Amino acid sequence: MTKILFVVPLILMASSASAQKKEGHDECARDVSRYCRAQMQDGDQIILACLKQNRAKISKACQRKLASHGQ
Repeated sequence: MTKILFVVPLILMASSASAQKKEGHDECARDVSRYCRAQMQDGDQIILACLKQNRAKISKACQRKLASHGQ
């Protein structure tokens, strides 16, 4: 679980403001744990690739967050 707290903000390239990090975490954390659980220990880029691979399945909020960061 603590891995998600560090992974999602890095993946989303959010600014350093903690409110924005929490926002990104809230939007994609469930999708990461649901679709990318096996990759959670493999690093940020692998998780990002997993989210992209599962884009059709992830929540609309997470899709918007990825798109807003050029992913």
